[in-house]
Parts: sequence; structure tokens; C-alpha cells
Amino acid sequence: MTLSVTNTLSGEREDFEPHGDDVLLYVCGLTVSDDAHLGHARLWMHSDIMHRWLEYEGYDVHHVENFTDVNEKIAARIGEDDLGDDEPAVAEHFMSDVIRDMRGLNLKRAEVYPRVTEHIPEIIDLIQTLVDRGHAYESNGSVYFDVTTFDDYGKLSNQKLDELQSQADTDERSEKRNAADFALWKAGAVSPEEAAEHRKSHLDPITDPCGETWDSPWGEGRPGWHIECSAMSMTHLGETIDIHVGGRDLVFPHHENEIAQSEAATGQTFARYWLHVGLLQTEGDKMSSSLGNFFTVSDALSEFGADVIRTFYLSTAYGSEQTYSEETISEAQERWDRLERAYEAAVEACDSPDSRTKVEATDLRETIEATRENVRAAMNDDFNVREAMAELLGLASAVNRHLADAALYDYRALREAIETFEDIGGEVFGLSFGAAGDGGDVTIAEDLVQLVLDVREAEREAGNWDRADSLRDDLAALGVEVEDSDDGATFRFE
Repeated sequence: MTLSVTNTLSGEREDFEPHGDDVLLYVCGLTVSDDAHLGHARLWMHSDIMHRWLEYEGYDVHHVENFTDVNEKIAARIGEDDLGDDEPAVAEHFMSDVIRDMRGLNLKRAEVYPRVTEHIPEIIDLIQTLVDRGHAYESNGSVYFDVTTFDDYGKLSNQKLDELQSQADTDERSEKRNAADFALWKAGAVSPEEAAEHRKSHLDPITDPCGETWDSPWGEGRPGWHIECSAMSMTHLGETIDIHVGGRDLVFPHHENEIAQSEAATGQTFARYWLHVGLLQTEGDKMSSSLGNFFTVSDALSEFGADVIRTFYLSTAYGSEQTYSEETISEAQERWDRLERAYEAAVEACDSPDSRTKVEATDLRETIEATRENVRAAMNDDFNVREAMAELLGLASAVNRHLADAALYDYRALREAIETFEDIGGEVFGLSFGAAGDGGDVTIAEDLVQLVLDVREAEREAGNWDRADSLRDDLAALGVEVEDSDDGATFRFE
């Protein structure tokens, strides 16, 4: 069955056909201005499942996910508590926490995590191209995209240009030709008024312009929000990508503006498939940092563990809204417990003397075959994780029935059931069968690798090169790639 996806751009279900042998996947990442919460993690998890399933189906996936590390919300937190005295320090503080949370949730690593501040030259070049082609104009040191020059403006969000409201505050409106024009480059630093919009009320106000600025052909300033993703995506994936993933709340204006500025600059389709993840609701509202109704990823990992959180997200298809509550997370805990108990029981029975080669449990074997077929059908049906998870839970029930009813166990069937849990539940769903699954395993593994690297460095300093090389080879055999540099050894899990 061919993968089909719901493309926001067309509003229809379409067969997925990548432009080549590889899949180019861009995910709108986080503005690192606060602790990541479960609403953010829902986007991460579904993007991760898409990545995993595409690889499971044999595609090479080039996954890029950005960090927005320059933003008014970040600048507004300068000097708050121990966050740091400048915008880069605040961004680094939250970015390190986000990366920790991503690893704790057992997300596959993206190929790169570009930052806005690393791509200022590319951003400026892209803006200059738009100016040169008549799609953008300078006004008082800022640069705006002229939406009237792009005939397809509104095609993603299905909005008409003459019905759009201004995308800026009062000061910007006076600088623009059209109310719907949007900023590509903003003159100067973040003003005290802009910072005040996002600063906590109990803190002393910021009284001077703040945040990072860069030189440009239009004067000192900062990039606009929308231009960042276009520049980073084009830098790492080229002018046309296969899949662009983001939250549903970003359809307009962010993604609409990405399309306009990208396609106006290149004349090429920017993204062939737009997939939007539904919002996470709590107590009837969108989970949001600004509303203060959020549960941080870090706290959720500590309380529930990665497997329960992932199981929670797997209960709802990516395009639908989802509700977080004590009841829904409790249900996820029960489902994960069922899966884990069935897996562990299958392992124990498979390795027991009562597991026999010539016993044939027809029902279990048929269930395993059907589970694999039905999971594939569900995942190729617009990544329908809800149906796919139901199939895996059905397999857990079949394993339990076999173990409860049989005097002797079907070894081959149990082995295949274990492999199915590990393949579907592990490789595709990212669940940790056979592990503690408490969200701390990755951190512990990293600490242990670092200890080995410290021993290796001591061996190198002592001139024991063969022993040092042996330790590196041992790590490689365990899936740990070590890279040596002048600043010391670094590693990553393959």
C-alpha cells in the first residue's frame, strides 16, 4: 500500500511521491524562549514517527529541524533569574534544556538542527534576492515583503488578500505599502515596548533597546521571523523539499509567508506536502507558554517516563486535536503497561523449557501476520498511529491468550511476536521494550560513554595507543561513533 498524506496545501489526501530517492523533511522547530511543554513535544513526537516510518519503508530521510534563537520573546527574558545577561545566553539556556528533553523522549536525531544566528548571511542574501526581484522593499531601515507581488498569496490558508488584516503593530503599519505586508528585516534592536509585551509583570522593565543586531545592506537590524525558516531550509535541503511539518497554529501567517518569500525568490515549489499537527488541549484551551497552562516535558518525563508520554501521543492521529488530562495520561499508562507486560511475558515464555519447536499456535501466528499487515496499512494511511497502536495492543492480547491457554508454548510464534513488538513498537513507535523506559536511560548511557572516553584519554596521555584504540573500537561496536578534535573527543549514538 502506498503512503498517502493529507496535504494542507491542496486540502486533499494525496499519494506521497518524493522528488527523488531521499525524503527531504523540514520541521518548524522551537523558539527557545521558555521551557518546552507537552504541546511542543506532540509536534516533535509525530515528526519523529513520520521520520521513523519513512525509514522503515526504506527511504533515506534528511531531517532538518531548526532552533529560533533570536526573537523578541527571548530578548524579553534578559536578566531574568539566572537566564543570562544577553539574548544568546538566554537562548543557550533554554536550548540546552530542549535538547535534553528531546533525548529523554527517545527522538531520533535530526540530520542538523540549524540556528537562526548561524544563518544571518543566508537570510540577508535571500532578502536581497527578493528586493532585486521586486518582491520586497526597504522602509526606514526595515525590509517588507510586498504580498501583492505574489499571485498565490493565501493558497495555503485559503485566505483572500483583500480580506487580510495587518500582520504588524501600529508603528510598522505606517512603514508598509499594504496592510498584509510582512517584515523580512527589522531595523534596530528590540525596543523596550516590544520587550514589555513578553516580559513578566513582576520583573523590572527593560528600559533600553536589547537583543542582538547585525549589519545589513539596509542598516543594523534583526531578521523577521518568517524569513528564517526559508533560509535554513534552503541552506540544508535545497529550494524544494518533500515534507514540511509544523503545528496547525502556524498555517497562517508563518507558513503562508514561508511559501510566498521562498517561491518568489526561486520560482520553484517550496514544499510539496504540508503536514500540520493538531494542537494539544488542556482544560478546553490550547496548551501554551503564554497562557501558563502547560506541563513541561522535563516534569512529565520525571513523573511518567518517555514510554507513557509516547503512548499517550500514539492514541491520536497527528492531524487531530488531542486533550491532555489526568484521565488521558492514566489511560496511556495502562496501555503501556499492557504492552510491556505482554512483551516481557513473551520473552520469559520464549526462553522457558515450556517453549517448544513443534508446537503451533495458529491463532497467534495469524494475529502476528495480520498485525504487521494492518500496521503497515494504518501507517500508510496518513500515519494513522491510533489504528496502528490498536493493532499492537491486539497482539499483546493474543500473546496473553496463548500463554494463558497453552500447556506448551509455540517458540516460533513467540519469537516473531517479540520481534514485532521490537520492530513496530521499538523502531517505529520509539518505545523502549526491555528497558527501564523512565526517560533517564539516554542520560545514563551518555554518562557511561563519557566515563569510557575519560579512561581512553588517560590511556592516550600515557602513550597506551593500542588500549585507547581498543576502547574506541569497543564503543563503535556498541553503536557509539567517536570523533577526535583539538578540543577533545565527542560522540554520538548511531
